[in-house]
Amino acid sequence: MTHSTEQVTGLLLAAGGGRRLGGRPKALLEHRGRPLVEHAVGALRAAGCSRVHVVLGAAADAVRERAALEGCVVVVNPGWADGMGSSLRAGLDSLSGTGARAALVSLVDQPGIGAPAYARVLAAYTDETSLASAAYDGVRGHPVLFGAAHWAGIAASATGDRGARAYLAAHREAVTLVECGDVAEPYDIDTTGDLEHLE
Repeated sequence: MTHSTEQVTGLLLAAGGGRRLGGRPKALLEHRGRPLVEHAVGALRAAGCSRVHVVLGAAADAVRERAALEGCVVVVNPGWADGMGSSLRAGLDSLSGTGARAALVSLVDQPGIGAPAYARVLAAYTDETSLASAAYDGVRGHPVLFGAAHWAGIAASATGDRGARAYLAAHREAVTLVECGDVAEPYDIDTTGDLEHLE
């Protein structure tokens, strides 16, 4: 691992309540015998993120009890029900003062995106002005990499379920797109029909 990637902290957004899944918190959905949140943390670490911050919300206590999150910084977002934007803000806020110069942001409900895609986007990091995103057949998706110079602007525009979408759209020219369609599938686990993706 090069020194530069040590300046990038993995930021996993795992606060969702799974409203369309009958209220089952997404972090605890089982995949290959382990909670989704464990899979995502493992993928970030395998990609080269030695430091991982995990934002929890729905059933945060149950997630802490049932998921192996040793070595992670766990951030509980009390406003998780307001949408992903508040979790992104809470996660970025938790990085201030840690020395991180960029965040590699991933979503807990995308188990089809693993270490190979994370590693590709991580490799686009150069410094705190970096902005990069995975792309699938040219369409922007996750994970995304935000240099620290962008955190304040992203936090200011992250509302509801939009996360960083508005900020990325406004800075389209600055975003490095990293094609990952050959190594990952960007489906979400949002509805009961999506559960067929889990093993």
